[in-house]
Amino acid sequence: MDIGKRKEQFNVAYVCAIAAQAGLNSSTPVVDEDSIDLMLVGRGFTGRVRNPQIQLQLKCSSQNMISGDVIKFPLSKKNYDDLRGDDVVCPRYLVVLLVPEDDEAWVQHHDDFMSLHNKCYWVSIKDLPDSPNLTSVTVDVPLAQRLTTHNLRELLVHASNRVVP
Repeated sequence: MDIGKRKEQFNVAYVCAIAAQAGLNSSTPVVDEDSIDLMLVGRGFTGRVRNPQIQLQLKCSSQNMISGDVIKFPLSKKNYDDLRGDDVVCPRYLVVLLVPEDDEAWVQHHDDFMSLHNKCYWVSIKDLPDSPNLTSVTVDVPLAQRLTTHNLRELLVHASNRVVP
C-alpha cells in the first residue's frame, strides 16, 4: 500500500480509537462525495439532541506545517467549501493528524501495551469566508485544539446543544 493510503488508514484508526474510548459510534460513508471521512454519533446526551452526531474530514501529514501556534494546512478548495457554512445537518470539523516521516515511529509495541506517538488536532471552518483560490486554501488549525477523548466528548456535547465552537 502506498504511503498516502497508509496515512489515511492510520488516521481513521487513530480517531476511531479515541472515539471508542469516548463511547462513540463511528461509521464511514459508502461514498465520500461530501468531504466526510468519518461520522461519530453519541448516545444519551442531555442537550437539545440526545443522539448528537459530528462529521469529520480527516487529513494526515508528516510534513512540518507548524507555524507559531497553528498548523498551516493546505486544504483542497472542494474540501474547504464542503466544510464551510452552517446549512448542514450536524457540525463538521477538519481533523489533522501529524505523524513522523518514519512510519516505524507511528506505533510502538511494548510488552504490556502499544502506544501511538502522534498528535491530532481539530478545527471548525464553518464561519470562514469564501476564497477566490481555485485549487487550495490554507487553513489555520490551532495547536491548542488537540483531539483527545475529553475534547471529542466536548464536541458531542456542543452538537447535543446545537452549538459549534
